[in-house]
Parts: sequence; structure tokens; C-alpha cells
Amino acid sequence: MTHALQALRAIVLRELIKFVQARGRLVAALVRPVLWLAVFAAGFRDVFGVAIVEPYGTYIPHDLYVVPGLRPAARLPQPGAQRGDVITRRRALGGLAATLAAPWVRAQPGSDAFPRRPISLWVPWPAGGATDLTLRLLADLAGRQLGQKVIVENRGGAGGTLAMPVLQQAPPDGYTLAQMPQPVFRAPHMHKLSWDPIRDTTPILQISGVTFGVLVPAASAWRSVDDLLSFAAAHPGELSIATNGVGTTPHVALDELFARHGLTYIHVPYKGSAEQMVAVASGQVMAGVNSNGFAPFVDSGRLRLLATFGAARSQRWPNVPTLSELGHGIVAMSPYGLAGPRGLPAAVVQTLHDAFKTALFDPAHIAELAKFDQEIAYLGSADYARSMRETFAAQRRAVEQLGLAQAPA
Repeated sequence: MTHALQALRAIVLRELIKFVQARGRLVAALVRPVLWLAVFAAGFRDVFGVAIVEPYGTYIPHDLYVVPGLRPAARLPQPGAQRGDVITRRRALGGLAATLAAPWVRAQPGSDAFPRRPISLWVPWPAGGATDLTLRLLADLAGRQLGQKVIVENRGGAGGTLAMPVLQQAPPDGYTLAQMPQPVFRAPHMHKLSWDPIRDTTPILQISGVTFGVLVPAASAWRSVDDLLSFAAAHPGELSIATNGVGTTPHVALDELFARHGLTYIHVPYKGSAEQMVAVASGQVMAGVNSNGFAPFVDSGRLRLLATFGAARSQRWPNVPTLSELGHGIVAMSPYGLAGPRGLPAAVVQTLHDAFKTALFDPAHIAELAKFDQEIAYLGSADYARSMRETFAAQRRAVEQLGLAQAPA
């Protein structure tokens, strides 16, 4: 065979090997036997673009390539070189085996590399709300740090608790994460559930927090919370108020507010902020209580904000009073963060924490939070775990005080 044909054969085989490496496990498994046959047919000569000593001492005279993973000294020797200067058949076989096995080795689940594939972030609210929008940006920014996409999965309903069963059943490998809103710490005290927000999770970090507000349509005659309460007193059973779900912080705060005044209202729960605010703005319900997702509706003039639930007035709406300063004695904040399934390895937790922390403080994310009157409320993994335990205990006391605790079995 001429030198040109031998060189062409070597190049073809080299390109086939590169093709296998680029396509991963399945293609490698299918193509590997064909490559081995080609290598044997070639007599192990120039498979990697280097010279292989044949028993009869011939050489393939080109030195353009080197064996992957070997020193550059392994280049093809020129005619006249000694046997010890070239690559032996056994060494070439070993190099070929390592090269063909590379896609398989990279794909083994025991590898220390994390992440090796996209991560799912479960958001327990419908798409389009404030929390969904800010977490989508956070996921995108974190994915850039991790080198893999973080894909947001929405599972709205049940007052923001539907991501917990997902975490409970997910393997502790770091590829399943979820937002942890306040209702997940309250619901187990109100209902018999199979999951526990402390036992079944591994905290990653706390992200931010939301406050809440009482809202009415822009065309409503009500200008204050007292106007709302006066209507409820004069028209028992007629006032309809929407929240973002049964057992959510707005629902619990509303129950407390009306109970203190001996009044009742019709509760209209929605799965999330977006559809709820549309319902209030269009007059389908008479009022609503929601988190900061109402901000665009207030700023655009579609809704009127009567009061907020924070400890102090909002910097965004400084003229709007708080329920506390109005004498109702209610302060409701709702911090939230991210967690994974129980038993996440410490190294995986650290990787996730570092990526999301970097994303959290990215100027683009800070600006997105500001659209909804939110600020960063960062806590690291250990501090967030402690805060989660304290919140769980506090929610038990609050539920018991309101008479909402589940009856003993």
C-alpha cells in the first residue's frame, strides 16, 4: 500500500474516533466494534497518525499527529530510527482502548463531576407570576455558573405546596430542586400529609422574601381597609376576597383580620398571582390579598393598594399604610429559598449553593426583584436550615392560635 493511502486510512480512522467521542455512550456502543475491526485490519499502523512498528520493520512516514494522552515524543520517527524510538503495537492498543472508552467513562454515574445534565427547579405556582418570573431569571443565571441548564417546572395549586411531594420522591443527586414558600411550613400543621418540610429536604440557600397587600379594583369606591371592613359588617356574607390559595399566608392573615373584628367574608382561592390579580382587576371578585406580584397592576393603575402587611411602609409605595400602623396588629412576611431532597451530598450542596448565590447577587436578578418591590434576603445553607426549623415551629404556634390545627388522630 502506498504512503498516501496509508495516511488517508489513518486520517479516516482518527476522524471516526473523534465522531464516537463526540456522540456519547449510545453511538460509542454501536460504532466501537466497527472501529476495532478497522484497527485490526490496519495492523495497528497509524491509527492515531503515528508510526507502528511492524514485525518486518516498516514505517509510515508522516509525523503530523501524536497519540492522544501520550507525550509529544511519541511522534513518528523518520526512516533510520531505532525500534525503541517508536510506539509499539501494545502501546498503540492501550491508547486506542482508552480513546474508545472515553465517552463511556465520562457517562458513568459514579463520576465526581456535577452536574452532568440539566437540573429541574420546581416552582409551586403557575407560570407568569412574580415568583415564577424572578426564579426563571435566577435559574438561567445559575445555569451559566453550573455549565448546565436549570429548567423551571411549574406545579401550581394546593396553596403552593405541590413541589414537596416531588422533593420527597426525588433521588438525592442534586438534579431536583424546589422553591420553599411559607405554606409548606404551615400545611403539615393543618392537614395530615405524608411529607415533612424539615425531614424531607436539604436546604440550599434563602433567596428573598415577599410582603403582602390588600387590593381592590381601580374603579372601586373603597379607599381604605376600614371601608372594606365596614362593607363586610353592613353586608354579611357578600364580600368576596381572592387569595393565592387555601392555607397561604394571605389566607391565614385575612382570617386573623376578620376574626378580630367578628366579621366574615367569602374566600376565593386561586392557584397563583397572575390569574388572581386579573380576577380582581376585572371585578370578578371584590378585593384581593396577594404578594408583591401585584406591583405591575398597581403601577399601571389597574388596582388600588389599600394597605401592606410589612413591619414598615414600602419604599415603592410610601403613601400606603401598613396593617400594623392602622391598629390591626398584623405583620406578615414570607421569606423563601431553595432546597433539594433529603440526603444531598455536601459537595453537591456546596456546588449548588455557590452557583445560586452568584446568580442571586447578579445585577440583572437584583433588578428583576426590584420590579416586584423585593430585595435579597440571603442566608447560606446552615443558616437557612436553622431558619426553616424556626419557621416550622412558629407556624405550628400560629395555626394553633387561629384554631386551624388538624384534629388529633
